[in-house]
Amino acid sequence: MTKVEIPPEHPRAESLKIREKLIENYVKGVVASAGLIAHGRGEAFDYLLGERTTEPALKAIKAAAAALLTAERPVISVNGNTAALAAEDTVKLAKAADAKIEVNLFYRSIERETAIKRLLEKAGAAEVLGVGEDASARIPELTSERRRVDPRGILIADVVLVPLEDGDRTEALVRMGKKVIAIDLNPLSRTAQKASITIVDNVVRAMPKLVETVKKLKMESLDERRKILLQFDNHRNLAESLDIIRERLSKLAEEGKNVVFGK
Repeated sequence: MTKVEIPPEHPRAESLKIREKLIENYVKGVVASAGLIAHGRGEAFDYLLGERTTEPALKAIKAAAAALLTAERPVISVNGNTAALAAEDTVKLAKAADAKIEVNLFYRSIERETAIKRLLEKAGAAEVLGVGEDASARIPELTSERRRVDPRGILIADVVLVPLEDGDRTEALVRMGKKVIAIDLNPLSRTAQKASITIVDNVVRAMPKLVETVKKLKMESLDERRKILLQFDNHRNLAESLDIIRERLSKLAEEGKNVVFGK
């Protein structure tokens, strides 16, 4: 594969770097072809949000950090896109929150599972669950390959972080009594709507901030972490993200009218 040189002064430089990283990991077998489509859909919502971490996202990150630190058995679920874009931050978060890492895929094959495991191990992971026969347990009511989980990981977890998730499994995990933390740029998706805590942000921005926030909240008391969780309302937070999109679109539309009519 020929490496594409992206000029640093290019106005879309960061976005293009992310795309190239996904393409590179698609060639390596880490990312599924559907993952490229999913990224494009998410990128569109990132434009609408202004390609920044918003105030509602920061509140959700704080609640997510509190949830991970109050959990008894937290697990970070990793798919191909997450591994390609945030392997190092996934490992850092797992260490900071004392969480397990588990591979979980919709398009599952032993080759992809192994490729993702190697990428995570290269980033410093000491243990990666959910690979091959280790994913021997099943999530009830799911028929896709997402139903296969590790009995040492997601099956017994009380809090599951699911960056770049599908809605079916989010709903199923919630029905099992688990607190689900989602990272999803689309506040209207079923994943975003059904999760316990939804961080409406790009995973490449959200994961480092989540690591940082977990480290800070470690210094706080358990009561303080529980207070943060009690005060967080996911539906209200999602509504605030939608407000940001609406206001941004209104502003851009107004600016466009002024350009068109020469005001």
